[in-house]
Amino acid sequence: MIIWAEQFAAPFEIPSSQRFCCEQGYCGESMEAGRNIRERVLLVDDEPIVRQIMNDALQKEGYHCKSCVNGEQALQLLRQEIFDIIVTDLYLPGISGMAVLKEGQKVCPQSAFLVVTGEQDARVSVEVMKQGAIDYLVKPFSVESLIASVRRAAHKKSQYNEVQVRSDYYQNLAAKRTAQLKSAIAKIGRSHEAAVETLGSLLDIRDREMAGHAHRVALYTFEISKRMGLPRRLWKDLALGAFLHDVGKIGIPSEILLKPNRLTPAEMAVMKTHVVIGYNIVKRIEHLQKTAEIVLSHHERFDGKGYPRGLKGEEIPLGARIFSVADTLDAMTSDRPYRRALPMERAYEEIRACSGLQFDPKIVRVFLSTSPRVWEAIRENVQAIQEAMRPGWWDSQVILSISSSIGNLIVPDPRIHAVA
Repeated sequence: MIIWAEQFAAPFEIPSSQRFCCEQGYCGESMEAGRNIRERVLLVDDEPIVRQIMNDALQKEGYHCKSCVNGEQALQLLRQEIFDIIVTDLYLPGISGMAVLKEGQKVCPQSAFLVVTGEQDARVSVEVMKQGAIDYLVKPFSVESLIASVRRAAHKKSQYNEVQVRSDYYQNLAAKRTAQLKSAIAKIGRSHEAAVETLGSLLDIRDREMAGHAHRVALYTFEISKRMGLPRRLWKDLALGAFLHDVGKIGIPSEILLKPNRLTPAEMAVMKTHVVIGYNIVKRIEHLQKTAEIVLSHHERFDGKGYPRGLKGEEIPLGARIFSVADTLDAMTSDRPYRRALPMERAYEEIRACSGLQFDPKIVRVFLSTSPRVWEAIRENVQAIQEAMRPGWWDSQVILSISSSIGNLIVPDPRIHAVA
């Protein structure tokens, strides 16, 4: 379903580009005087008969079509008009269909692209899909295949637009809460507990599950630290570092942090700055200097291929090396938008396989010697508390208990200690 501008009430606000699209009647489907208005399609092919066949077939289905013969014309039209779907031949005179695909997405990021060609090489189809095409048709293709591909593209485009509108709302909400929390940090001065409580509340600004992840990796890090035989005085600092590892994402623009699709290289470069932002926030607070080093280094790899400093081996702070194992365990055993949670056995296999590459072998040995039931008990405990407590309250209370109970688990559970 495509949502039109007049359906929105405060606090939703539609970006100007989307408002223009909707006002022109080009955004998905609507009802105008009882008539169904369908998507606008741009057809790009240098063969007149192919253009005519595609145009006739899609017009019969109710799509509004416009045609052009080469890539230059296509890009010019994309700069002048709004199209929902672009169907382009791969091999065009002058500017290629691949160039139309790449440049067209910059001009019309909300449009869906289909690529058509006579090339049978599977590597070509993989490449165009990697470059952002929704589908790939090989000539000769049937009219039915064309219509089915266009329908799929229209459906995916409508889903994207719905997600985008919802994302705009949550971006606005996150921006307001971020401003409030930045103001709170400025007022806390040198108070250790107030600092931890304020920073902890950042974790559920944009996604409550982020807070659940932070608590789980803090507990995993705490448990691994104990089983490694580290001094009790280190447990608190290491767990705090794990808990606050992503606090720097407060400084990442919402349009990047909440983007539903894969990040571009430029966007990924911005995303990677969250480790430095988090470090600069945490290091200013008295008693959190050791924690700040973990925040800065939590994306380093044992083989030196991590960021931001490319540290290798024991150059990486111990807490960051422990966190790396804890984070991978939680990532693999948690649901993701693109997959369901994986079995605990898969996480053990992956961590074992990456020993010496991504992870410190000494820490891996301690992890592998621990029963999976330990981690499952921790996950169940955090989930129970997350469901029982209102958002925002349990986050600060649980993390504050790290500071006050150095010798105990953050969320005590006798089942954890009962497992060998």
